[in-house]
Amino acid sequence: MTSRTLAVALGLAGVAALCAPAQAQGIKQAQDSYFLAAKADLEKILARQPNTKKAKNIILFIGDGMSIPTVTAARIMDGQRRGVDGESNSLAFETLLPYVALSKTYTHDSQVADSAPTATALVSGVKSVNGTIGVDQHVTVGNCASQKGTEVTTIFELAEKAGLSTGIVSTARITHATPAAAYAKTAGRDWEVDTNLPGPAKAAGCKDIATQLVEWPAGNGFEVILGGGRSYFLPKEVADPETEGKTGTRADGRNLVDEWQRKYNDAAYVWNKEQFDAIDPAKTGHVLGLFERSHMQYEAERAKDKAGEPSLAEMTTKAIDFLSKNKDGFVLMVEGGRIDHAHHDGKAGLALLDTLALDEAVKAAYAKVDPEETLIILTADHSHVFSISGYPKRGNPILGLAGYGLDGKPYTTLGYLNGPGAKANEARADLNGVDTTALDFRQQALIPLDAESHAGDDVAVFAQGPSAHLFQGVIEQNMIFHVMTHASGILEKVGRDTAAAK
Repeated sequence: MTSRTLAVALGLAGVAALCAPAQAQGIKQAQDSYFLAAKADLEKILARQPNTKKAKNIILFIGDGMSIPTVTAARIMDGQRRGVDGESNSLAFETLLPYVALSKTYTHDSQVADSAPTATALVSGVKSVNGTIGVDQHVTVGNCASQKGTEVTTIFELAEKAGLSTGIVSTARITHATPAAAYAKTAGRDWEVDTNLPGPAKAAGCKDIATQLVEWPAGNGFEVILGGGRSYFLPKEVADPETEGKTGTRADGRNLVDEWQRKYNDAAYVWNKEQFDAIDPAKTGHVLGLFERSHMQYEAERAKDKAGEPSLAEMTTKAIDFLSKNKDGFVLMVEGGRIDHAHHDGKAGLALLDTLALDEAVKAAYAKVDPEETLIILTADHSHVFSISGYPKRGNPILGLAGYGLDGKPYTTLGYLNGPGAKANEARADLNGVDTTALDFRQQALIPLDAESHAGDDVAVFAQGPSAHLFQGVIEQNMIFHVMTHASGILEKVGRDTAAAK
């Protein structure tokens, strides 16, 4: 018997002893409800077997700014909204995606990241520079000429080369940092539309992100594009179909929606819920859905939208209906983009409800695919300076008050280190009589800023399916790309196809 075999045998023996009837070992707490629940959890983990098959499909969920405190607070909110114990509650993705790791979010040039290079790390496998998308560490922010030679290849480009279908879904503008990382190469993350391109960048031949999406050369393009940002695809001369008195924002006269439709003979463009519901994936090969001029509505406000917007779960299931038609599989990104925006505005209730909307999307996706052949990953790109503090009693409303400060004024359980919840040269507001449980209540902050900032702490990675067991311990964020390519064998497939074509 080798030393490794002996160690394994001894380890199993130890586990067996632990799992033996507790009374036989004289454990007085053997019938305690917490003891029994933890023992059952251990047995589930012991029964778990790694899935080493090849992944036919990959779904990458990104909760933009979904810090670990955000997950915890959303878990409690979910339980409390359903009338069960919030603290011991579990979100769907916490049970459906059993493998968990921590991801370091620093970038090549910064302790605290923005969404552009972190999304690039997720889909391309390299750490890069804040303010840039789809390029490596050698780029100079805002310098168009420096892009040349720094462009990286994304997993979506590899998927198209390998004959897989691809899709991007977001509640943010589809040209915003995270979804743009799937296809754009730019030294300026804000270059989403031609009117945002600086003169030198235009002169050097750089293209805005919306144009890059429509002109994306990989394969036959994304089969599914669903999100916000309609104004960046329409010229100033074209009226917005939903918002009276508003038009597109492009100054170059190009109607990118029309250009996209002309690329295909099986395409559908939609901008409202009725059109979205009417799409038949069996009769349509490509779909472009742009449901707002800018970002889509917060989940808390979605029902009030004039033209109607699909939920993140509805967009996810529709995307899978389209992509599943490909027998070779697909790669899909789904972003809960407005978690981040709510945190920047200091409104935790909105952030938590959008986190729950993302949870519903994960649950819906899991039900639509074969989990044995689909690698599902949920992570965040970065954290926020958001905390759960004080000593509130068990069951206290998560959006409620936690106690009183030395100034005699109450404070909430949830709060921010910085942001618009603090006012320069003003004393902290008295929250007595204030409904802090309102979803749009702005939590107090310590340091006054126009917008709350990101944070540099690690974020969680949840996963299930082929190679999900590789997510363990503390990992570099850019390793997530490498697990996806390993699980799918996509690099080998592209290599074989390239060799066969020569």
